[in-house]
Amino acid sequence: MRTFTLILGLLCSLGYSSGYNYLMVLNSAGRSHFNVGHALAKGLVKAGHTITVVSVFPQKKPIPGYTDVSVPNVIEVMGGDIGALWASIQKTYTQNLIDHYQMGFRITRGLFEDSNFQDFLKSNQSFDAIICETFYNDAHYGLAEHFNAPLIGLATGGGLTFITDMVGSPAPASFVPHIMLPFNDHMSLYERLLNVAFLGYERVLLDYYFLPTQEKLYKEFFPGNKRCFYKMRRNASLVLINQHVSLSFPRPHSPNMIEVGGMHIDGKWNPLPEKIERFINESEHGAIYFSMGSNLKTKDLPPSKVQEILKALGGLKQRVLWKFELDNLPNKPENVYISDWFPQTDILAHPKIMAFVTHGGMLSTTESIYHAKPVIGLPIFSDQFFNMAHAEQNGYGIMLDFKTLNAVEFRKAIERITSEPSYTKVVQGISFRYRDQQQTPIENAIYWVEHVTRHQGAAYLKSAAQRLNWWQYHNVDVLLIIFVVMVLLLIVLPITIYKLLKKLLLKGERTQSTKVKRN
Repeated sequence: MRTFTLILGLLCSLGYSSGYNYLMVLNSAGRSHFNVGHALAKGLVKAGHTITVVSVFPQKKPIPGYTDVSVPNVIEVMGGDIGALWASIQKTYTQNLIDHYQMGFRITRGLFEDSNFQDFLKSNQSFDAIICETFYNDAHYGLAEHFNAPLIGLATGGGLTFITDMVGSPAPASFVPHIMLPFNDHMSLYERLLNVAFLGYERVLLDYYFLPTQEKLYKEFFPGNKRCFYKMRRNASLVLINQHVSLSFPRPHSPNMIEVGGMHIDGKWNPLPEKIERFINESEHGAIYFSMGSNLKTKDLPPSKVQEILKALGGLKQRVLWKFELDNLPNKPENVYISDWFPQTDILAHPKIMAFVTHGGMLSTTESIYHAKPVIGLPIFSDQFFNMAHAEQNGYGIMLDFKTLNAVEFRKAIERITSEPSYTKVVQGISFRYRDQQQTPIENAIYWVEHVTRHQGAAYLKSAAQRLNWWQYHNVDVLLIIFVVMVLLLIVLPITIYKLLKKLLLKGERTQSTKVKRN
């Protein structure tokens, strides 16, 4: 028996020692961002690896193989950005983009200046790969050289330009809209014009405002790094993107940009709290779930807007579960249940939930599709407009303008989505396609992280696009040469020939005139 125990212990230790050691940096104070990274971290630990996670959400219960590095300074610097999210709906797309970049500067510096993180940088630990959230924080990618390990990007949202740059992933403006715009892949001429203009605006801001500032932060906090900032940020071995073709539309990706949308959904459902379960089960006409996510606090809404919402909800025959952060809500109808927290995935899995009223964040959108629930979208910022426009254009959602939302409009939308079977039928089809994958998203993510680690950065996956500047990538220099040659051939050359001919003709006329005079 003792021998068996020793052999078993030896085998276990061998299995444990064969695991990799990862560093994951989740620089955002947004809970939804953390949930994506945390799912991957737990998956890697379950696969036999160890991981150190830098975040603002340390675990309450320790997980073997999972080490926390808490960085509370990020919460302090990002608190104002989260508090101002409601105001972003009043701003233009161009101003919101600038605000995102400025927020990125604060987050990037906030992490670097956190005392816990500074101590961690001096620890001289060794890692097999660095998994870094890609959230307006390009200077953080210098951690890969600092720890002499491959860089893996984790995009908790969609494929923004500064993310696709990391691996040279193509994004043709003719059918890939910017994720901050409410367009799909079938854009009109006017929409394509706006898309190209906005992408051009973003490119200028990136190259002459955002990246130079990130470069300064990189040089300040990684003075020992040898690699040029611009080469460093385009040297990622892998980018995992929280997206899937069934959730959006087909678009090209480079071999080392992998879609893993929904890896935070583990497919296991817990029983609902008794009070919530009873409230839903006793709903004769079904129930609606209403949540604006983890960052948007409904309690911060103007009282007039809250009363318009309550007026709409009170007139429904369905019951409503509304994520609201105050215990006391004046004029709350009997059919409305409020709480500052709900087990969202477990509620959406309930067969009596008929629809989901959402802000349209990527995680909420993915969960609604997974559970085949049609949506009413009230987008406020970032990719929420894109996600909800896609839901409406594909027939499983209705998008409303939150700025002008009133009780009549809101109630009509809910009554329509709960009475017309087409919305549910469409989302059921999309849900079936999304679930029909060879691997679960988390299995796919773990495979590719391990693959890149096994092959020491998997250089063979990197396309030449990662070494090109944007003007080289898009052949702007070649097109300029062609343009100059065409100008020379079509304008300068004919003018030159014309002048030569004219000169020759004039010379001939003078010669002829001279001969006549002599005669």
